[in-house]
Amino acid sequence: MAITIMPVTPQFVAEVGDVDLTRPIPDGDFAEIQAAFWKYSVLVFPDQDITPEQHLAFAGRFGPIENERTLDPKATPTRFAGAFSDISNLTAEGQIWGETSRQRMYKAGNKLWHTDSSFKRLPSLTSLLHARTVVPLGGHTEFADERAAYDALPQAMKDKLEGLVAEHWIGTSRLRTGFSEFNEDERRRLPPVPQMLVRTIPQSGRKALFLASHAGRILGFPDDEGRLLIDQLIAHCTQRQFVYTHRWRPNELVMWDNRCTMHRGTDFDDLRWVRDMRRVTVSDVANSCEQAGVTVAAA
Repeated sequence: MAITIMPVTPQFVAEVGDVDLTRPIPDGDFAEIQAAFWKYSVLVFPDQDITPEQHLAFAGRFGPIENERTLDPKATPTRFAGAFSDISNLTAEGQIWGETSRQRMYKAGNKLWHTDSSFKRLPSLTSLLHARTVVPLGGHTEFADERAAYDALPQAMKDKLEGLVAEHWIGTSRLRTGFSEFNEDERRRLPPVPQMLVRTIPQSGRKALFLASHAGRILGFPDDEGRLLIDQLIAHCTQRQFVYTHRWRPNELVMWDNRCTMHRGTDFDDLRWVRDMRRVTVSDVANSCEQAGVTVAAA
């Protein structure tokens, strides 16, 4: 049976049926999934009771897996290492975290609009998040279509943004939620990096804004002016007409294109209910400035 693609909107988000991620996917079916991904940017795969190995195998067909963790595992132990990010409210021992735990304070930044790994020199192509246990209230994920948001900008703003470079740093987003306790190892590994403010997606030819709460300033602009422009663009991108809210079901896998979407998690009672998810992130081919042929002078 051929796979089924059910769009949520004509251009953004689709559900994928008649595919079993516990089994190797034939090349023809995978080509259909890829084509749907390039078109819709967010794909939802319901009812996928996959193992970690199967999760990795599917993600690996899109490119190299990101293995570097953001936080120092010695300072903040988690349940997983290497390729898996623990997107849960659980400690390394599998218990619900405490109110003032370092992991909880750090992950409060996930409630801000962001793009995974834009704060790394080599950003992400896609993230694949698998839900094992979902909560009865809240805990949704919202996705913003930065392609449609770019298309809706006035031409004068598109002209203004052409060729601009923003500086992304994990500390920018975390300071906004009150987390500043990065240790020496974390600061050394994750310095600010340049990324294009507008990107062209090779597979579709569409232009998209490339924004995140990690973006703190625009190179060549006064800091206040650059910050204001970033905030204005994020507010523009996250208007209701550009946003899809995903309500999770158990054993569901959702993947999204980090080059042209933003996302954020919504609140839930994280001291009461378990939300157990794990994410695999696929690296892009190069820094966004390098892909655009833009040279950024070293600071």
